[in-house]
Amino acid sequence: MKYCSNCSAIVEFRIPDGDTLPRYICTQCHEIHYQNPKVVVGCIPEWEDKILLCRRAIEPRSGWWTLPAGFMENNETLAEAAARETLEEANARVEIGELYAIYSLPHISQVYALFRARLLDLDYSPGIESSEVRLLSEPEIPWEEMAFRVIHDPLKRYLRERRQGNLIFHTGTIERTHKKT
Repeated sequence: MKYCSNCSAIVEFRIPDGDTLPRYICTQCHEIHYQNPKVVVGCIPEWEDKILLCRRAIEPRSGWWTLPAGFMENNETLAEAAARETLEEANARVEIGELYAIYSLPHISQVYALFRARLLDLDYSPGIESSEVRLLSEPEIPWEEMAFRVIHDPLKRYLRERRQGNLIFHTGTIERTHKKT
């Protein structure tokens, strides 16, 4: 950041009085510009025993599989964001269920919320960010082609818990790894 979004003056990066972290501060109007983590919201859309997955048509990880998810917008709830992202990426309508997991991804300054969801019908197709959308049973899921650990790991856990009949809420941290998964 170089300029204040309020008055266009130059900003400087320093610790404001009474704070502990450096922030961008306007040299003219003294506005403090906070930069906070982004919230990513998604869901596990189910139809009977199958899960709806999207093949990404955008970077990062174009061509890899994921659950429908994306950045939360202003003025929407977590559940609204999950439903909107599913509609945008898979043209699928869902009933959002219980919150299943929340993960911190500190290395990319994101918080990821994942809901359970039920497809309302079988009318789905690739949205603008997807090249393909498929309803897959557990053995059909392309685990080695999953775009992100924050999708792969919770989905594996979810399917295991579903088989055991014991779905429970999870929270955790997904750290940076050296291999691309």
